[in-house]
Amino acid sequence: MRARWHGDHDGPGITPEEESIKERNAARLAERLDAGPPLPADCPVPMLPVAQLYLRDIPLLRPPGQDDLLQVLWCPYDHDPNWKPSTALFWRSAAEVVDVLATPPEPYEVNYEGYVPEPCVLAPEAITEYPASLDLSPQMLLMVEDWSRWQAAGADVDSSYADCPKDFYDIHLADAPGWKVGGWPPWGRTDPNPRYCTVCDVQMVPLLTIASFEWDGGEGHSWAPCEEQAAAHAANTVGHCCGQDPSQPTKVEVGSTDNMQIYVCPTSPEHPHTDLIQ
Repeated sequence: MRARWHGDHDGPGITPEEESIKERNAARLAERLDAGPPLPADCPVPMLPVAQLYLRDIPLLRPPGQDDLLQVLWCPYDHDPNWKPSTALFWRSAAEVVDVLATPPEPYEVNYEGYVPEPCVLAPEAITEYPASLDLSPQMLLMVEDWSRWQAAGADVDSSYADCPKDFYDIHLADAPGWKVGGWPPWGRTDPNPRYCTVCDVQMVPLLTIASFEWDGGEGHSWAPCEEQAAAHAANTVGHCCGQDPSQPTKVEVGSTDNMQIYVCPTSPEHPHTDLIQ
């Protein structure tokens, strides 16, 4: 399940409330540039909202009990052992959320501007993707690398992939890029590395991918929504400054423009989650 982001370049504009948050974030970051001495080590730093997901929009969520709302937050500081934001998950009942703060708490400063999400409205969309070639069995990988099979299947694959059809598979069919719930992991920094629950030792599953970009440059923009193909092509042709690319509506960047994957236990969402940068 991927997110369609409603930004200024396409779709409905942001609400006045989101515009207000956007202005506060910009002002806060401007002030940070002129900040004085660092804050004391024991000064508490409010966590930032990263995503708010409703079960009514994303049925594949597995909330505990009768909860139907997932809120994902992170600390805008790098934390050991892998120097990345520390994440927190909160499952709630949307009906019980009544006292909404008009002005959410904001951190006094952040490690990196890429940890301050740009307010966006998302429209979840179900898509079909396949596991990365690194996740395929040896037998399946041989089939993917067999150009004659692609031809026999009548697949609409450019002949330039004849020498390496696996590239077509990985670029256009496997592990969709961008923010998504569930789906296949985008391995690459490491080989497939299963995560196991620290409580019951069950293999964990991806809950949410927090992506630096919604689609890759070059041929990878085929994953862009149909209504954003023109913007994706233009961005690939002329380029954009960091955070202005239509493929980066949230302005979030993790790692070296990587993805942060949050994993949860499939037997109990109340067991501790974990994350992984890929």
